Amino acid sequence: MRARSYFLSTLKEAPADADVISQQYMIRAGMIKKLAAGVYTYMPVGLRTIRKIEKIIREEMDRAGAIELLMPLVQPAELWQESGRWEKYGAELLRFKDRHDRDFVIQPTSEEVVTDIARQEIKSWRQLPVNFYHIQTKFRDERRPRFGVMRGREFTMKDAYSFDRDAEGAAVSYDKMYQAYQRIFTRLGLMFRAVRADTGAIGPSRSHEFQVIANAGEDVIAYCPDSDYAANIELAEARSLIDVRAAAAEEMVKRPTPGKEKCHDVAEFLGIPFEKSVKSVVLAADRTDEKGNPLPAKIVLILLRADHDLNEVKAGHLPELKDGFRFATDAEILENFGSKPGYLGPVGIKEDVAVYADLTVANMSDFCCGANEEGYHYTGVNFGRDLPEPKVADLRNVVEGDASPDGKGMLRLQRGIEVGHVFYLGTKYSEALNATYLDEIGQPKVLEMGCYGIGVTRLAGAAIEQSHDERGIIWPDSIAPFEVVICPMNYSKSEAVREAADRLYEELKAQGVDVILDDRDMRPGVMFADWELIGVPHRVVIGDRGLKNGEVEYANRRNLAEKVMVKTEEAVEFVTKQIKR
Repeated sequence: MRARSYFLSTLKEAPADADVISQQYMIRAGMIKKLAAGVYTYMPVGLRTIRKIEKIIREEMDRAGAIELLMPLVQPAELWQESGRWEKYGAELLRFKDRHDRDFVIQPTSEEVVTDIARQEIKSWRQLPVNFYHIQTKFRDERRPRFGVMRGREFTMKDAYSFDRDAEGAAVSYDKMYQAYQRIFTRLGLMFRAVRADTGAIGPSRSHEFQVIANAGEDVIAYCPDSDYAANIELAEARSLIDVRAAAAEEMVKRPTPGKEKCHDVAEFLGIPFEKSVKSVVLAADRTDEKGNPLPAKIVLILLRADHDLNEVKAGHLPELKDGFRFATDAEILENFGSKPGYLGPVGIKEDVAVYADLTVANMSDFCCGANEEGYHYTGVNFGRDLPEPKVADLRNVVEGDASPDGKGMLRLQRGIEVGHVFYLGTKYSEALNATYLDEIGQPKVLEMGCYGIGVTRLAGAAIEQSHDERGIIWPDSIAPFEVVICPMNYSKSEAVREAADRLYEELKAQGVDVILDDRDMRPGVMFADWELIGVPHRVVIGDRGLKNGEVEYANRRNLAEKVMVKTEEAVEFVTKQIKR
């Protein structure tokens, strides 16, 4: 590729609404152009990276035995109604009608369509196992699209779906995809972790996320440096910090705390350790009667140690909250506790309020909590004596220094960007859509399914968030728009430079190197700034001064200060050895 005949459109400044580094650099490097909120055109430079990502994914999916097809972007509502997700999916599902008033959706995912294919095409156990995948455009109508390609509305995903005879076979398919994902992200040149994850609404059970490590990540990962344990903070097990509950040593006393609504302020005012305080979080689950008429919400009180945070995913697994919940309103809190927030506690509350204590709280004694009266708190509170024993569950986020659940060290936290997810689906969709096969004795059996997704366009943004500097992007070799850029000084004026640049360009191409020759005759500073912004990993500078000594200059994008002079006759071999694919 020659730059003069290619299309480059770099910018000195990013738009004011570009939130994160990846969005800023992708726009400035001419990789993407915003068309609408969360919708981007992939310009030639950006598309080259996307296609390289897709190529690696295809190679490893094929290697793992998956079979590529292409499912439609537009899906009929009937399938979503069959699965029950037409009502449950929410506002992110973009719905529309055709000219015949029939309902359709723009696909956010393809479980329904692929299950429909399976129920039509798979008749016998002899056809199993099978794993279908495609790389296709998706659309999710995000309420607040942001971060460029990291959380857009329109994006490209690879999703795959395995079909097996039984749970054992599905586990084998799952493991194959897990290993394929390890190879994919390794080949992409990314630092990543595979972490245990919550399955969410797609579920039901076994699940791993693949997280690219980056400070800008929306997810928090808990991991143990001394073992292989890693989990999304949503799923990371938080053990009790107190092994055994001590016997009560204090009397429960109601103490005035005027204007002290925060646990820290209460502890300081009363002169007690902050860790002796328990905070109350009130959740509500909306209910209806058999006719669909609204009933008063079910109120659930969550007790956490004051320095801990509620894990909403864990809370969502409680029986009272498994069908959805929200934070209780001030009116609901006043009705059920008789006080405004800031003074709430579990002592003397209504019997129909469900009380759950986190594992650590359940082993606390002589603790402080709200008295359900404005301006008052209790100290010296003890379960069993001053109030009933609560239901107990793991309800908090882990923190740095917590014991690793595998017993092999202490947990640390880091941020990550989810770029891949593997699920064991079981029969969630095959049962809903009656996708069955005939076993060895001719009996119908429900297909076991797995689901495996990779955010193709998100990967580009994640790679930039992980690797960049003040000059621009630093791409891994495997997905850079170009592997090598040749920067000739005075290309049109110096015959020697032009001949050397053209010769090196042709020889690198002949070796299969993805190389671009910058023949635009720009000032060196401008030329270098463009390619540093775009992030080409390897740069060769050719000038008259070096050629007089029979040399060209090589620099790696990761360390531009370290320049190497290479003999012209050795340049091709030297450069090709630097490329890591």
